[in-house]
Amino acid sequence: MNEEREWTVEIRLAYTVLPLDFERRVMLQFRGSLVTSDAGLLTYRELDDALGLSITAGEALADARTGKNGRHALVGMLRQSVFGRLAGYEDVNDAERLRHDPAMRWIVGGRAAKGRAASPSQMGRFETRWLAAPENLRALADLSGRWIDRVRRYRSTEEIILDMDSSVSPTYGEQEQSVWNGHFGCTCYHPLFVFNQYGDLERCALRPGNVHSADGWEAVLKPIVARYQGTVKSIAFRGDAAFAQPNMYEFLEAEGIEYAIRLPANQVLQERISDLLKRPVGRPAHYVQRFYKSFRYKAASWSRPRRVVAKVEWHPGELFPRVGFLITNLRYASKNVVRFYNKRGTAEQWIKEGKGAIKWTRLSCRSFDANAVRLQLHALAYNLGNFLRTLATPEAIKDWSLTSLREKLIKIGAKVVSHGRYVAFQMAEVAIPRQLFAEILRLIAQLRSPSAPVAT
Repeated sequence: MNEEREWTVEIRLAYTVLPLDFERRVMLQFRGSLVTSDAGLLTYRELDDALGLSITAGEALADARTGKNGRHALVGMLRQSVFGRLAGYEDVNDAERLRHDPAMRWIVGGRAAKGRAASPSQMGRFETRWLAAPENLRALADLSGRWIDRVRRYRSTEEIILDMDSSVSPTYGEQEQSVWNGHFGCTCYHPLFVFNQYGDLERCALRPGNVHSADGWEAVLKPIVARYQGTVKSIAFRGDAAFAQPNMYEFLEAEGIEYAIRLPANQVLQERISDLLKRPVGRPAHYVQRFYKSFRYKAASWSRPRRVVAKVEWHPGELFPRVGFLITNLRYASKNVVRFYNKRGTAEQWIKEGKGAIKWTRLSCRSFDANAVRLQLHALAYNLGNFLRTLATPEAIKDWSLTSLREKLIKIGAKVVSHGRYVAFQMAEVAIPRQLFAEILRLIAQLRSPSAPVAT
């Protein structure tokens, strides 16, 4: 009997302890329910609570479950989806491990804190059925904007600048409306994004892979403009040549929005700047020479003439100049119009962060609606990460990317010690020392309203 018990203990130890041959005194133990590699996620949960983001989500989403035996609250499952993506777990299958992770269990809250978070099957139903219901999908599309509205009170926002751009999400299976796109050279989806000047993702929409870059811009841009009209002094818009459309100009002008949009070149425009297309007199310069010109122009499809700004660049060693045109209603000097437009390049960087840090190109469901849900969940994760970066990061890490924050702040290992009255996460001090972590929490505390409700 004793031999059998010793044998059982040895088998159990064989699964929990791994020896290392280089030093026999060192052993590896695996205690998944007592150790976490994502303890830094708790700072984002603190920010979530300070801003009331989960409360806002709970007010917007409808629980599609009809029974009374739901183990996890809808808001808790939404947190598991969003926080998991923020930590780099973009697949529902990752829930099998995350449901036991102590940091994730306390983030989900409710019964999960002392038990387990949602399983892969529960998360699959949540994302592909409950959230894919038409009313919840519409609410998800609006939720990023509602979160941003809660953040606006902490920013002196008198002017909003909106950058619209499309991107590519390659697909590798039989996803609905996944189509070959000749421009990108792959089978893909072609989502549309709008950012503000703080890097927040105002709104996004999943689209089939073969649509034009500006297709469906009204459904994405108009709700954003409606939210801001009457609450800010001015709204400005920037877009690339795909959005150079008469109906776009007329909408922006009717709403009193300033804009700068790249205009495709044509022979008439080239003739208007023919004097700038002649090589400058004298020896070629060893620096870039830039020339600007502003004039009124009316295309055949336009209802009236509009201002066009041209920029001509002569680069050393190049035979022909680089020419670009902008259509605008700005009253700035031509050079300043170009400078304003060029700042839209930051939107491309934010899209790259979404792809790299949040992995929002991971749209692997068969159903188009389920993939649309996944994109919106990725957008919420991106915004949560950007809120912390812009509102609650000390000066020393102010310029960190979302990838750096994930690898150095979120991915902090911790041992969990439970006592009768509290639970302690014993954090590792490597990239983020205690003083820096304390400063992040202090900045989050400043965002908390004295009368703010506590999310559960």
